[in-house]
Amino acid sequence: MSSSPQPYIASSPITPGRRRKSRFTFKHLNLLSQSSTSCPLRCVALIDYDAFYAQVESVRLGLPEDQPLGVQQWQGLIAINYPAREFGLNRHVTITEAKQKCPQIIFQHVATWREGDDKWAYRDDSFEHIHTDKVSLDPYRLESRKSLALVKEILPAPPVQKVEKASIDEVFLDLSAQIHSILLERFPELRHAPHDDPTEFLPVPPSTALNWEADGLIDLDEGQAEDDDPDWDDVVMNIGSEIVRGVRKTVRDRLHYTCSAGIARNKMMAKLGAGYKKPNQQTIVRNRAVQHFLSGFKFTKIRNLGGKLGDQVAQTFNTEEVGELLKVPLETIKSKSGDDTGTWIYNIIRGEDSSEVNARTQIKSMLSAKSFRPSINNFEQAVRWIQIFVSDIYSRLVEEGVTENKRRPKTMNLHHRQGGQMRSKSVAIPGGKKIDLDMLFELAKNLLQQVIVDGRAWPCANLSLSVGGFEDGVNNTKNIGTFFVRGEEARALQAASRSTSATPIQDEERPEKRRKLDSGSSIGRFFKSDSLAEEEEDQEKNADTDGVEDTVAPVPVVHQQSIVTYFCKNCQKEIPESEREEHQDWHFARSLQAEDRSSIAGPTNSRPPGKHASAQAKRGVGTRGRGRGAKADRGQKRLAFG
Repeated sequence: MSSSPQPYIASSPITPGRRRKSRFTFKHLNLLSQSSTSCPLRCVALIDYDAFYAQVESVRLGLPEDQPLGVQQWQGLIAINYPAREFGLNRHVTITEAKQKCPQIIFQHVATWREGDDKWAYRDDSFEHIHTDKVSLDPYRLESRKSLALVKEILPAPPVQKVEKASIDEVFLDLSAQIHSILLERFPELRHAPHDDPTEFLPVPPSTALNWEADGLIDLDEGQAEDDDPDWDDVVMNIGSEIVRGVRKTVRDRLHYTCSAGIARNKMMAKLGAGYKKPNQQTIVRNRAVQHFLSGFKFTKIRNLGGKLGDQVAQTFNTEEVGELLKVPLETIKSKSGDDTGTWIYNIIRGEDSSEVNARTQIKSMLSAKSFRPSINNFEQAVRWIQIFVSDIYSRLVEEGVTENKRRPKTMNLHHRQGGQMRSKSVAIPGGKKIDLDMLFELAKNLLQQVIVDGRAWPCANLSLSVGGFEDGVNNTKNIGTFFVRGEEARALQAASRSTSATPIQDEERPEKRRKLDSGSSIGRFFKSDSLAEEEEDQEKNADTDGVEDTVAPVPVVHQQSIVTYFCKNCQKEIPESEREEHQDWHFARSLQAEDRSSIAGPTNSRPPGKHASAQAKRGVGTRGRGRGAKADRGQKRLAFG
């Protein structure tokens, strides 16, 4: 896209009675060029693809845009396109009900891996093969990456470009620096501060009206009027709307996907705006309209004000409405919620969000898994599934650049569930050898053999394989990491470099996920359980839905000689201390296998004090953005596990 879209500003001379100066200064203008989160002129957009899974299938099949379509997984529907929704359909209806209400609807089953295959495929009979097929999300991953690449191509190059993949179908854009360049091009009077004084106020914009074309404008706050002359924040939003309109048009023309968008001063407001009017529309939340816009929401729909915290706040103040909570003084909120938490709540319901737009697209780990119904009962069956997992992961590794040695994983993990017991094995991936299908398969098969040697391997209800610890590729023949590790880990790495046999990494040297939780105020205690729940939800989504930022669970090593016990709060039972990690891993596995947890959209905005980031956010990678607290796109739901 050109750095200077065609202006839509109607110029007019300054008339008597108009203010002579803007509310903004040259310092604010400079902050805009830096994409500063504290800049009052900041402009952020969220582009949200409309019913993405359904659109991918419609475009792939070459269907007319008005053809009703549902995306099927086994006997259920996971996505409904907008033409189908006009018949009153949503993802909760059965296939039979959908046909009754909309006889012309087309059902497309998701692609699957089939036992014994080395490539996923679309099959007419997939819904009949839940026991021998595994869902593949590669078609959606590939289209998501293609779309992200196109958006980056349209916008100016970094560092002006600031793009964050928020989920498989959502992209945040911080347009501030780009808009700054356009402002200086269109309005030369903004290039230099008088007397080089950055505190000098800007001149007023030379316009009395802005052309918003077909954009949806949120009504202004009380006391504001549309015939008031615009200030520079309005001009910034107007230019931002032009840029986003151009991005959406290019995506439509080249990829044939429609997108909705929200444009506002921060990520939280842009996210709410993107979901306000769908499909194929964009909503602008001007600074003068924030309070009016938010007052129509329940605060439990705002990211990080859902879940237990939102319930506690609603109970404390006897309301879920933002409009009602806005009336509560800051000191009252702080007295009931604590100083830090109260201040955060007070600001977030007023649309304040200081989170940055970060390019967090690098994969940290990958996971492929399958729940078996009925369970599998022998090594040969398990090996066939291991082959599928390896092929699934390797196809993603190729996209990640492993064949060019750009990035490579360091470890492989296998998780196995038999009855109520979850066991895990881990191995270092040889650093001095080329990663290929055969190497990964041998490593995974040897891990499986270790599980079998331990006994009680059958019947197996679930298997999962993951690779993690990604690092930039190295060209030397020996992994330099072996020179800097010690003890058992070093020996494991060296052994793995000599052979592709599976060498377990000792637990005492393994980096574990640590959770430091606030145990202070009563609401702070709710952050604890909500944070743990979010980590589990992140794990589940990655395994079942996106598969782009999967995480590796801790790998326990069981020492049978210990007789010390600990009390598991989840089970309300005494468990041998030697089995603590294995038992906790079993609870983690249960979260992976939950098939229909609600997925609710929300931005990656600032978190309340005392609340830890989700597992993905702590690793610095994007999430699907359908976390706890905000409303999911109607007709779309998370893909179920298996």
